[in-house]
Amino acid sequence: MALMSLKKKRRVQVVALAAVALTLSTALIGYAMRDGINFFRSPSEVVEAPPAPTETFRIGGLVEEGTLVRGQGESITFSVTDGGASVPVVFTGVLPDLFEENQGMVGTGRYVDGTFEASEILAKHDETYMPKEVTDALKEQGVYRESAPES
Repeated sequence: MALMSLKKKRRVQVVALAAVALTLSTALIGYAMRDGINFFRSPSEVVEAPPAPTETFRIGGLVEEGTLVRGQGESITFSVTDGGASVPVVFTGVLPDLFEENQGMVGTGRYVDGTFEASEILAKHDETYMPKEVTDALKEQGVYRESAPES
């Protein structure tokens, strides 16, 4: 009888230890990822519900025609649109080679006083690529047009 209760006690200890280890590992993973997750927003979503100035997020859409202005040094301003709304963007740095008006882009940064302050800008990397989030936002606004496959 004492042997059964010792086995039962050991089993309870192992299960409790496994539960503690699982909880601890989940907490550590969550803590490590807290700054690594940037939510995507379309320009329409940003205009409708502006995020806090301290929140870092990604915005994507098309670079609006006629808005690309290269300032002094590496300062660049332009607007990004999804066809429903347009958000002014300011970026200091070197733009990707494929960055141009009427092309898809995704930027990472913060929305401060009505302007998206980008810390990183990504442009599509070939003639057919468009990030899924950008494609979905443009389709929602009725602006997206499928490119014809080349043969």
